[in-house]
Amino acid sequence: MTATPDRYTLRPARPADVPAIVGLIGELADFESLSHLMEVTPEKLHPHLFGERPVAEAMVAEHERGEIVAFALTFVNFSTFLAKPGLYLEDLYVQPAHRGARLGTRMLTRLAQIAVERGYGRFEWCVLDWNENAIRFYEKMGATIMPDWRLCRVTGESLAQLSERAE
Repeated sequence: MTATPDRYTLRPARPADVPAIVGLIGELADFESLSHLMEVTPEKLHPHLFGERPVAEAMVAEHERGEIVAFALTFVNFSTFLAKPGLYLEDLYVQPAHRGARLGTRMLTRLAQIAVERGYGRFEWCVLDWNENAIRFYEKMGATIMPDWRLCRVTGESLAQLSERAE
């Protein structure tokens, strides 16, 4: 069966979608060989999307049969150079059986529209350097791969140690 775009609805995630989103995050972690880092559960994710002070938003692609087959999770960042907020795409994942229905294209396009509607200065994300298919896709969508920038991350015990450093 060929996936056709008209069989899917893109929409903002709802609280009832959180377990499906967590399942898709697990699939993404497997694909990226990062399952050992996965700590997310529906109970941990829910307050960040739908709690008193949400810090992230999610969009889902729902198949006509009612199953969630793709998601994109974003949050607002800020550009000091532009003096404007921006939209940061943390993750976008489409289940393999549903690729070819242009869900990735549709999701990126909708997220770009949201950024423009909100007056944001940019829309950005990271891609793993070995994921050539994603890199080609993003470049085809008009993205510039920033070769001179490297992501810096402090997490876990290193984060705790950094927070305790004396001046």
